[in-house]
Amino acid sequence: MTAREKMAHIPAEASGKAPGRGRLAGRRLLVVGAGQRPLDNALLAGDELVGNGRAICALAAREGAAVACADKDAASLDGTIALVEAAGGRALRILADGTDEESVKRMVTEAVAGLGGLDALVLNIGAGTGKGLDGTTVKLWDRIFAINVRSHFMTCKYALPLLADDASIVLISSIAGYKPVSKLPAYEASKAALEGLCRHVAGEGAPRRVRVNIVVPGLVDTPVGRLGSQGRPEREDTPVPLGRQGTAWEIAYATVFLLSNEASYITGQALKVDGGLSSLV
Repeated sequence: MTAREKMAHIPAEASGKAPGRGRLAGRRLLVVGAGQRPLDNALLAGDELVGNGRAICALAAREGAAVACADKDAASLDGTIALVEAAGGRALRILADGTDEESVKRMVTEAVAGLGGLDALVLNIGAGTGKGLDGTTVKLWDRIFAINVRSHFMTCKYALPLLADDASIVLISSIAGYKPVSKLPAYEASKAALEGLCRHVAGEGAPRRVRVNIVVPGLVDTPVGRLGSQGRPEREDTPVPLGRQGTAWEIAYATVFLLSNEASYITGQALKVDGGLSSLV
């Protein structure tokens, strides 16, 4: 069975076609990393490919949230805004660089002002380059940690005091934080570091019932995933127990669950969405 044939059997939720159920009605959500990596036609192969951040924004809107979409790529951000509005949602457009402290402060302030408050936050930005220890310079290491960890720390630092009680924060990590699957030491180490940050922020938020959790994607068919497969073709042959890669919509549903009241007694946890890769292989 080809990869395309396997994907033909996925449920409506996994393909982004299921109707909304009002699970985030009234929520005011900021998604950092709302855009996605552009791809050329060869990598798209005729597909309308959606990344994790864009799917999270669109699904949250479909489920009733007002969404502040933040990204540093204006064109990509506009594509996400269009998808949110097509889902019938309210979107706030914020251009911001998650690695710059002043930009992060402004981003949080604009989200609170534009939405009339904030009770949900998703941190989705991340990057990974280099090859092994020899192919990773100290400068590159610091840059990857700035994107993958420091940005999350800064956003939590400035957003937590402004979040409403009973709010929820979700950090998007990677299975590379558990298994050395990427061959990128800075990426793997920085993704592993998110669990320590998650637990600390969850501890600080607990007195106001602010929950903080992590979604851990495995192999997912996104623009970043296809770029990863281009650089490491063996990625496509990874023996995922459920027999296929995931979709960005499946990451979005896990995120919406943790943002919703359905997860009101869950905090400081990591939810792996990986088809069994981390536990069965």
